Amino acid sequence: MKKALVILVAVAFLAALGWKIRREMSGKPEDGMRKAMRPVPVAVEPVRRQTVRNVAEFTGSLLPRAQFVVAPKVQGRLEQLRVNMGDSVTNGQLVAVLDGAEYAQLVAQAKADLEVSRATLAERRSALAMARREYERARQLREQKVTSDAQLDEAEARWKAAQAVLDVAEAQIRRNEAALKAAEIRLSYTLVSAAWEDGEGNARKIAERFVDEGALLKPNDAIVSVVDLSVVKAEVFVIERDFPLVAVGQDAAIATDAYPGRSFPGRIARRAPVLREESRQARIEIEVPNPDGMLAPGMFVKVFVKLEEHAGATVVPASAVVKRGGVAGVFQPAGSTARFVPVRPGIVEGACVEIESPPLEGSVITIGNHLLEDGMAVALPAVSGNQAGSGTPGTARP
Repeated sequence: MKKALVILVAVAFLAALGWKIRREMSGKPEDGMRKAMRPVPVAVEPVRRQTVRNVAEFTGSLLPRAQFVVAPKVQGRLEQLRVNMGDSVTNGQLVAVLDGAEYAQLVAQAKADLEVSRATLAERRSALAMARREYERARQLREQKVTSDAQLDEAEARWKAAQAVLDVAEAQIRRNEAALKAAEIRLSYTLVSAAWEDGEGNARKIAERFVDEGALLKPNDAIVSVVDLSVVKAEVFVIERDFPLVAVGQDAAIATDAYPGRSFPGRIARRAPVLREESRQARIEIEVPNPDGMLAPGMFVKVFVKLEEHAGATVVPASAVVKRGGVAGVFQPAGSTARFVPVRPGIVEGACVEIESPPLEGSVITIGNHLLEDGMAVALPAVSGNQAGSGTPGTARP
């Protein structure tokens, strides 16, 4: 009996010991860790109110506002090329001369044909007048019953035939006049000018020269290219997310490596109404005044466009925003502990982040927050301890 009693007591003792150990092990480990952990040293910064801007940056290339190729309309040998690359040209200025001997000969021939047709016309008019007089005389004689009806009909037929011949001579005149005008136009095409239709008086530049004097050219063979550099275009592409925020008339600025530290103002002039299906991007053209000619087509540029601007926005340092459980938020000091406040970030400008909601006041933890969880003890700097302690944690206002 004593042996059984001893065994029973030992079993009870072991059971009580196991239950105690199990109870201690079933406690939350973080509670014990929190009790054992020292306060986390942190740094805080105040929540500010300021204007924030969403400035998008795009990359692209510069293009001339207008560009075209000067080419002849007729075939011929290039006798003179009066401009070279980099020269300025005005609207209608003569830039090239083709060999026009053949076309001048065609003009001379057309003039001679016209003179012949005019002489023929004079002859036909004289013949018509004679035929008409003969008809009038035959009609009078027929009224006097001196001639027969057959003779009158024959005189009338000759008169009408002379009228028809005159009509043919007049048509020949018109045809030869048209041939002369065509020959003169073709001759004028040997003088190749740089002309554009906008009517502006500003000079343009010769961007490229394609041929030399003496070359035999066919119609539409390029001689030189002309560009308008008074205004240049920056061509960029915006993604689907930014497409609704971009509109014609918005201000923009461009920068290029050719002029470090300098920006050039511009304006969005055109926006494609559709996005390219393969890239989900839309083309945007920004016009930039270029009165000094400093910007050149082909330059690689960065384009900055202000998409949004919020005045009086709630702003915190970017280092204050962290994620816990996939939720963005900030830690705010609440006495000697840190409180996690979920937030909805807005515009990011430099080292600042706009907080769209909830409204925040006081200060936020910017250093040491990566070690924090909601409710953990914190040690505030002596300088900002009073400020942080007196701050009210951010909560949603009713």
